[in-house]
Amino acid sequence: MRVIVNDMPNGYIPIFIFLALAISFPVVAIVAAKLIRPSAPSLTKLEAYECGIKAASDSRGRYTVRFYIVAILFVIFDVETIFLFPWAVRYRALGWFGVSEIAVFLGILIVGYIWAYKKGALEWV
Repeated sequence: MRVIVNDMPNGYIPIFIFLALAISFPVVAIVAAKLIRPSAPSLTKLEAYECGIKAASDSRGRYTVRFYIVAILFVIFDVETIFLFPWAVRYRALGWFGVSEIAVFLGILIVGYIWAYKKGALEWV
């Protein structure tokens, strides 16, 4: 009895080539930029630039919590677009089941928007 074991199917070779290119391109670009750029740091060049005016204070000041809430809400509600793209691509194949799924998803999203609005999280002032 003869058993042939194929460790790596040929279908994965293009994936590994793409993975190698995807990893090597940014690494090569960063190394090339480091080698090409001029590097002559001085105290003046390392100072923060504010339109020619000396820095008044440290740039690591505190932010209000409202800024973080708005940023998190933006990320959460922006992710909805990522979920809408696959649905839009497969819209015809999903039929009415897909329409009902996206209706539930958008309903939950709208409830989230209303809740955030009533809590005052969307108001900047």
